[in-house]
Amino acid sequence: MKLKNILKWPSLTVMLVLMLSLVLSGCNSGTDTPSASGGDDAKAKGTIEQIKERGKLIAGVKYDTKLFGLKDPASGNVEGFDIDIAKALAKQILGDETKVELKEVTSKTRIPMLQNGDIDIIIATMTITDERKEQVDFSDVYFEAGQSLLVKNDSDIAGLESLDGVKVLAVKGSTSAQNIREKAPKAEVLEYDNYQDAFTALKAGKGEALTTDNIILIGMQQTDNNYKLVGGNFTSEPYGMAIRKGDTAFVEEVNKMLKELKDSGEYDTLHEKWLGSKPE
Repeated sequence: MKLKNILKWPSLTVMLVLMLSLVLSGCNSGTDTPSASGGDDAKAKGTIEQIKERGKLIAGVKYDTKLFGLKDPASGNVEGFDIDIAKALAKQILGDETKVELKEVTSKTRIPMLQNGDIDIIIATMTITDERKEQVDFSDVYFEAGQSLLVKNDSDIAGLESLDGVKVLAVKGSTSAQNIREKAPKAEVLEYDNYQDAFTALKAGKGEALTTDNIILIGMQQTDNNYKLVGGNFTSEPYGMAIRKGDTAFVEEVNKMLKELKDSGEYDTLHEKWLGSKPE
C-alpha cells in the first residue's frame, strides 16, 4: 500500500508521529542530559570542597609588593604578610600550612583569575570597595592602609596640592589610579602593569611621584632610601580577601580563620614580623 494512502488513516498518522517523537527524545536524552547534569554538579561544588579534594589551596598573591608579597629572584620564594595569611588559611582548611600554591596576580588580573577558577582566593593588598563587591565577595578587613605619595628626597612635591601638571605613576586596575584622578584632576596619570614597573619608571624619571597605599610605598622606600613619603594618607584603604561571588561558606571559613588568628595573638606576631610593629 502506498504511503499517501496510509496517511489518510488518522489513527496510523498519530501513531507514526508518536513513534517519531519517542525516537528523537531518546536520542536527545542520550547526549544532552548527562553533560548538563555534570555541569550543574560542578557549579554547585563550593570552594572548600574543591580545596579538600585537590589537597591544596590556590591563592592569588602579589610577587612585586615588598612586605606583603615579594618573590626573591635568587631563591624563588615568595614572602610577606599576605603569604603568611595564605599559609594560615591552608592550615585552617587542610591542617598543613605548606599545602598552598601561590599564583601571581596583579591589580588588573586578580578578579578575572578568581572568576575563571584559576585561583581559590585573592590575598593581594586588595581594597574593599562597593564597585568590587558587585564582582566578588570579601572577607572581613584584615589590614588598614591609606593612599600616599612617593617622591625623591629632593622633590618639592609636598602633597596633593603640588600635583598640578605633574606626572604621577600608578598601577592599572588599582583604586589608587582612580583616587588620584579624582583628588588631583590636573595631574597626568601614567599607569603600569605592576608596582615594580611603576617604581622602575619613577627611578628612570618618567614621573615625579608614585602613588599607591602607604604600606606598599614604605616597602619600596626600604629598598631605596633616596625616596620619601609625602602628603600623609589621603584615603582609607581597608584590605579584604576576595572570594567568588555567592560562596558564603568560604567567606565564613576565612573570617573564622582571621578571628582565630587575632584571638590567639598570631595576627599581632605576623603584623610585627612584616610591618615592624603590632597593630594599634
